Amino acid sequence: MKLEQAIKQTKFLSEYHKLHVNLLYTSAWLKALTNEKLKPFGISAEQFNVLRILKGARPTKVNLGYVADRMINKDSNASRLIDKLVLRALVDRIECPEDRRRVELSINESGVKLIDEASEQVEQIEIEMKDIDLEKVREFNLFLEKLRENHRLT
Repeated sequence: MKLEQAIKQTKFLSEYHKLHVNLLYTSAWLKALTNEKLKPFGISAEQFNVLRILKGARPTKVNLGYVADRMINKDSNASRLIDKLVLRALVDRIECPEDRRRVELSINESGVKLIDEASEQVEQIEIEMKDIDLEKVREFNLFLEKLRENHRLT
């Protein structure tokens, strides 16, 4: 669907303005699509991201900062997300006996099982992208990296 149809707007200040709006719209659209795939598992895209980070760190136990630094959405509250995953018995939180402020996190077997099953569903989104030429995908990835390099957050 064309952006103009999706947001019912035909005029943009410039092609750069249209690109900005298009990237924001597409990001929200992909997040909604991802959340739809994750709905049967009872987790959000942000929780999915945390579980994937913890699975990737296995068997090492990590701290909250490790998780927060690797999250896709830097605005997410990593601590709150971890709390929810601990309540669901998907993540183990181990307090250091010598320093109660120091907490180590690890995904447990229930979390690994859920993330493996959920990942299969999320990968369907990527499979549906495969009709796009691989060289165009590489070019677009380079473009997005250049965009971020030129516009760093302060």
